[in-house]
Amino acid sequence: MKSLFVFFLTFVTSITFAQKSFQGKATYMSKTTMDMSMFGKMTEQQKKQRMQRMKSFLEKTYTLTFNKTASSFKEEVKLEAPGASGPSWGRSNGQGSIYKNTKDLVMIEDVEQFSKRFLVTENMEQAQWEMGMETKKIGQYTCYKATLVKEDTNIDWGSIFSRNNKKKDSTKTKEAKPAKKMLNITAWYTPQIPVSAGPNTYYGLPGLILELNAGRTTMLCTEVTISSQEVLEIEEPNKGKEVSREEYIKIVKVKTEELKARFQN
Repeated sequence: MKSLFVFFLTFVTSITFAQKSFQGKATYMSKTTMDMSMFGKMTEQQKKQRMQRMKSFLEKTYTLTFNKTASSFKEEVKLEAPGASGPSWGRSNGQGSIYKNTKDLVMIEDVEQFSKRFLVTENMEQAQWEMGMETKKIGQYTCYKATLVKEDTNIDWGSIFSRNNKKKDSTKTKEAKPAKKMLNITAWYTPQIPVSAGPNTYYGLPGLILELNAGRTTMLCTEVTISSQEVLEIEEPNKGKEVSREEYIKIVKVKTEELKARFQN
């Protein structure tokens, strides 16, 4: 009976929103933890100091602007306090965005990496979410749990500058190809906001994703504003070198290996 009521409420909510020019904005707070052991032995005080210096890199704020079929996810840029700036090699310049269009099934990530701007373009395929029955409240919204396992293609900046890195011995035989690194993702979405959108590159659920846990990173929605009056602009990025997701991953892999070699030397 409860499930039937939830379905009916979701159905009525969807119809109500469909009758309007449905659009809105969502603010997300992102926090990432880091394995401090990769930097060698440190006292607790040293760990706290390093974490404070990296705060702007590990804690960020984003805005997701969305309508029925498109969305744009962008980092909010803030002035940094003296001595609190994070590592420049991992910091966004605030100009990047992730554009998703569920009607045309295209996603474009506008990103600057290694002093070059790229337009990473890929076709949107339906992610294999595993839908759960578990629920919880986030603000005024009832959210449902969904999980996903996918290949982790994120840049592991910490491993590049880790003191645990060792030089490869060129005299040794070629090592076997390492297994793919997988990423476990948990999302909490609400059918009360019936758009297939979410933070970062995530989408494909029957409602807006309000919380996302992916590896060491958690993104939590802190505010949602629905507007049927103001026209919200959702622009498709068009500046930068256009590459596929596969090409971009290869470029990043080569550059990070170069950084590792430079750091080790």
